[in-house]
Amino acid sequence: MGELDGKVAWVTGGASGMGYASALRLAEMGAAVAIGSLTEDMAEGRMDPGQRAFTPAAEALETSRAAIAKHGVKTCAAPLDITDPESVATNHAAIVAELGPVDILINAAGNSGRSPIVAHPDGLWQAMLEVNLTGSYRTTKTCLPHMIDNSWGRVVMFSSTAGLIGAELHAAYCAAKHGLLGLMRCVALEGAPHGITCNAICPGWVATDQNRRGSEQEAAMMGLDVSVEEFREMMAEKWIPTKRFLTPEEIGAYVAFLSSDAARGITGEALRVAGGSVW
Repeated sequence: MGELDGKVAWVTGGASGMGYASALRLAEMGAAVAIGSLTEDMAEGRMDPGQRAFTPAAEALETSRAAIAKHGVKTCAAPLDITDPESVATNHAAIVAELGPVDILINAAGNSGRSPIVAHPDGLWQAMLEVNLTGSYRTTKTCLPHMIDNSWGRVVMFSSTAGLIGAELHAAYCAAKHGLLGLMRCVALEGAPHGITCNAICPGWVATDQNRRGSEQEAAMMGLDVSVEEFREMMAEKWIPTKRFLTPEEIGAYVAFLSSDAARGITGEALRVAGGSVW
């Protein structure tokens, strides 16, 4: 018997990276798991200048779902655009029909973009707020009624160390991730009387595919002729006291803990998971 037997988890951004690692860990603990993700075909032609993203291919959703199912739990997967209210509603309805009402919501979908403020495209600003803040508001608002009725629920937001400090050339991303912490604290307060906890993970440097894309771009802009691995080693040596990037699996373990009964006394917290890089 797993600790989360009988629970249904919905992981946005669950086809890859930290979302996928979180979904796997929840399945290991016995939860039925639904994953949703923006895919390459959905994102094509939509990225604003300066926006960087790693969007998995459509088949990655099924590959990830199949891997999650190997833990012997019920699963489902579907393309999801959290910036589109209809997509959120359709996905949620399908999950409820196939797995049951959502007990655990992991808001892992996100994206980042780079631009100086004076040249910041309005489209990039809006896109960052939509995917990193408003999308999580939509999914959370959608799932809360059942959690309230059931007197139990877990919501985990994916913020960032950029939600705790400023980051040069990332104004929109920082603003959205700071805002997400405000949303998290409000959900924690409103959910507490109903047995619902809401917390945020604030990852630092994590070795994901999205980070790989970003590392390539950062190295090029710095004029460095180095591999991604070499660039990561340089950044870790300079900025991270533990001298290494975290793994998605480490983030997934924290998410799973916050989703458990062992964490029922923890709510409204922004947890730094960053190798000591931010205090």
